[in-house]
Amino acid sequence: MAVKIRLTRMGSKKKPFYRIVAMNSEARRDGRPLETIGYYNPMAEPAEIKVDAEKLQKWIERGAEPTVTVNSLLKKAGA
Repeated sequence: MAVKIRLTRMGSKKKPFYRIVAMNSEARRDGRPLETIGYYNPMAEPAEIKVDAEKLQKWIERGAEPTVTVNSLLKKAGA
């Protein structure tokens, strides 16, 4: 089972809110995550990015790979 750290969409129409989650790579976008690591709110000014560094490190040590989008968000957040 390949685990990815990726975004899952929450919020309503025209008002997106994303959770950063650890999830099986074969699961659907809004499927059940293994664990929630943080969130990303692009509607706030400036955009809010919150990441639990301990959970992130735990999943990376287990072999989870962040997607390209999550990787760029993590760089912006300084994680």
